Formats: sequence, C-alpha cells, structure tokens
Amino acid sequence: MKLAAALIGLSLLTLATGIARAEGSNEIRIGQTLPYSGPASGFGAIGRTQEAFFEKVNTEGGINGRKVKFITLDDAYSPPKTVEQTRKLVEQDEVLMMFGSLGTATNSAVQRYLNGKKVPQLFVLSGATKWADPQKYPWTMPGMAAYESEGVVYAKHVLRTKPGAKIAILSQNDDFGRDYVAGFKRALGEKGASMIVAEQTYETSAPTISSQLSTLKASGADVLFGVVLGKFTSQMIKGVAEIGWKPELFFVPTSASSISFLEPAGLDNAVGLISSSNQKDTMDPQWASDPGVKEYFAFMKQYMPTADLSNSNYAAGYHYATLLMTVLKACKDDFSRDNIMRQAASLKEVKLPLLLPGMSVTTGPDDYLPFQQLQLRRFNGKSWVGFGDVLDDR
Repeated sequence: MKLAAALIGLSLLTLATGIARAEGSNEIRIGQTLPYSGPASGFGAIGRTQEAFFEKVNTEGGINGRKVKFITLDDAYSPPKTVEQTRKLVEQDEVLMMFGSLGTATNSAVQRYLNGKKVPQLFVLSGATKWADPQKYPWTMPGMAAYESEGVVYAKHVLRTKPGAKIAILSQNDDFGRDYVAGFKRALGEKGASMIVAEQTYETSAPTISSQLSTLKASGADVLFGVVLGKFTSQMIKGVAEIGWKPELFFVPTSASSISFLEPAGLDNAVGLISSSNQKDTMDPQWASDPGVKEYFAFMKQYMPTADLSNSNYAAGYHYATLLMTVLKACKDDFSRDNIMRQAASLKEVKLPLLLPGMSVTTGPDDYLPFQQLQLRRFNGKSWVGFGDVLDDR
C-alpha cells in the first residue's frame, strides 16, 4: 500500500510538473497530428502552411512577446498512430495544447486522454457533432461546421431545386459518414423515404468503391450524395464518369472539395460538382482585390513560394491558423490552459481574412461550434464558384 501511494504521488507530481512546464514556458508549444502519409496525405498541406504561418509570427516578434514552437507529426490517418504521436507531444514535447488535428476516428482515439490531462484539443478538423459537447468534454472544441449541418444544407437544395429527385447515397462507414447522412435525412423529413432509392457504404480500408457505384447507378438515381474523403473522392468522381452516370445533382462534402482530390479524377469529370464552404475560394477572380485574399497570397509568396495555390488545403491551413491567433492574442499574458479554453469559448462575431462576407465566428461556454454558416458552391472546371444565400441548418 505504501508503494502504491508513493507511485500515485509520483504520477501526480509528474503530471503537475508537466503542466507547470507547459504553462510557464516562455515559448508557446503547440502540437498537432496530421496524415503526411497514407490515404489522406493530401491534407498534409494544412500543417505545412501552419508551420510557415508560425514562422512568420515568430519573425514578427511572436505572440505577446512569446515565440511559438509548432510541432506537427505524421499519424498516417491511423488512430493507433495518433495515440502514439499525441502522447509524445504531451508527455515528451510538453505542448501547451493540441491544435487542428485531422479526422473523426483519429481525434476520438485521443479525446478522453487529452480531456483527462486537461490539455486543450482546439479546432479539431472534423465536423462530427461529438466535438461540441462542453459538458462531457470541456477541453475539446471543433474547428469545422458540423457534418450534420452540411448535410441539412444539401438536402434543402435538393428539395428546393429538384423535389422529385431519386437520390443515391454513398458514405464512409464511420462517424464521418453517418453524421452527414443523418443531417441529410433529417432535412428531407418524411419525403426521404420515397426520395432515397439506394444507399451504399464503404470501409476506409477498401481498395476501391467501383462495385458500390455500379449498384447506385443501377437504382436509376438522378442525384448522388457522396460522403467521401481523400482518395475515395477521386475514385468516386472518376468512377461515375467511367460508367457513364450523369447525376443532375452531385454533392461532395467540404472536406472532399480540394483540387488535390479532384485532379486525379480529371477536372473535366468534376464540372458541376456541388459542395459548400464558409471560406473564400482564393482562386476565384471575384476575390482578386479582397484584402484578406491579397494578404494570404502575399504570405504564400514569401513563405511558400513553390506551393500549388490551386490546392485549397493551403488556404484552409492559413484560415485555421488565423482563428487560433485570435484566441492566443486574447490570452494576453495568461497562457494557462484554463485561460486558453476560456478565450476560445468567448469569441464574439470574429471576422477572419478568408471567411466569407456575412459570416463570423461566435462561441460561448455552452456553444462550442465556431462555424455555423455555409454557402453552396459549384465547380466550373477551374475553381469553386459560390451561389445562393448564406445558409444554416435551421
């Protein structure tokens, strides 16, 4: 019993020492895991942009006099690897917080661990509804519009423009896919039973989704809602074209809309594709003279001159970095983990350089969703073009 008590005391002392080091350091240590390898490696551009962003911040004097140490590690979009890398960041690198890590399953694997250690898990790059639960997980905050909200917006568009639609749904068989489909069906309401004529799912370990696409085409559907991610985005767009299927309305989620996923499928095959966003498409000529977009291009020219600017993951990385900057600046001289979460949950109508006009970020102690507005957009073969009004899921 004495040995057990001593070990418990040592564990508590180690934890307290780690927290004191993280919070008392003159350096703001920020940790992140992203897939720099594996099926979702295209998202690695997000972290590379943020590395450059914080290099710029440090060059300009840091945040309230403190330099930023940004450590982003590869988890290959694999939950066991996410656990390994997150523990390293928290226990060895002694980061103050985790920021902008990607994926539903990957973040789920470390959510309990981070909340148990009271380490902020800020602006998770996943729209699963579970991230906005301050009562159960007060140290976790989402960084994207909820997948369910996005599903609602797509269904509303179908009901408004094609009320007699025959709908086929292809979705990833996990929380990511289920949340989108739940929102989509919720908005269709009772009409969904007759409008949805076929549904197929796929596993992230599957080599292809060709059989699912053939089955969905055979249903006679004229609307396709594809809840896909990474390489499956390319496979779906190319596969639909190869089997000669031309749905009148073809949706993909925001997280699948990067040019880096469309190019392998052939940009011509993606023409007419519908997605949504709360972010300006930096390649759209309508934003050429926009101050926020010009600021972004100036940053990219100086710090990432060889980057492919048509890849929206670079702009996404910049976008989320500016959101985190708002929180860090609000901390002033108090970089305790408690104050970081307090400031993140106290944002009031914050405008960001790449946020669409008419949109802002507002959070509260009981409302952890920073983004609750979206606009539909359509791919024209070169870039995404917004259309319609700013929408929410009400």
